[in-house]
Amino acid sequence: MQEIESREKQAARFLMVFFLVLLVLPAALAQTQAPAAPPATQHHRKVVVSVPHRKLALIEDGKVKKVFPVAVGATLTPSPTGSFEVKTLVVKPTYYHPGKVIPAGADNPLGTRWIGLSTKGYGIHGTNVESSIGKAASHGCIRMHRKDLEELFTAMQVGDHVEIRAEADQETAAMFGDPAGADAAPDATKTAPVEINPTAAADANGNAQN
Repeated sequence: MQEIESREKQAARFLMVFFLVLLVLPAALAQTQAPAAPPATQHHRKVVVSVPHRKLALIEDGKVKKVFPVAVGATLTPSPTGSFEVKTLVVKPTYYHPGKVIPAGADNPLGTRWIGLSTKGYGIHGTNVESSIGKAASHGCIRMHRKDLEELFTAMQVGDHVEIRAEADQETAAMFGDPAGADAAPDATKTAPVEINPTAAADANGNAQN
């Protein structure tokens, strides 16, 4: 009889300890868990290109982060104007033109990066004619110096907005100053090399304007 009572007491103590563990363990685990990391900050980015200024501004969270000189479309092949989105980001693009394919390298007219826009066949890219930057020299695309383009490329994501403005306004004046000097720059229509969107076959089903 005493042996049975002893076993019952042991069982009762075991159950009591078990229930105490169930009550205490969740609280202990909650205290030892690291606090959840805050969500990554989402920055709102857009690019504004002023054709008369021949400059491009990277804007983040409403503030101008950096301004770059660019080449814009020549008189006969002007850059498209309006609001667009970034559709493709290509590293080391290949240049395609009927009868000609130029792989990535120093002779590639697109430079080292291609930022494709939502308007058929146009984008922001590099150039193998660095002297064209600051002029109305392209077949419609926006050209940049290699280092500038690579810096901009790392900041951009698919879906970011790009505005190309044909005329100066208060906002572009605040970003870039007086466009008079840019307006006086020569038109390089006759010396602009023909360039083709590296994703033309997939995105435009034909030749792109660059």
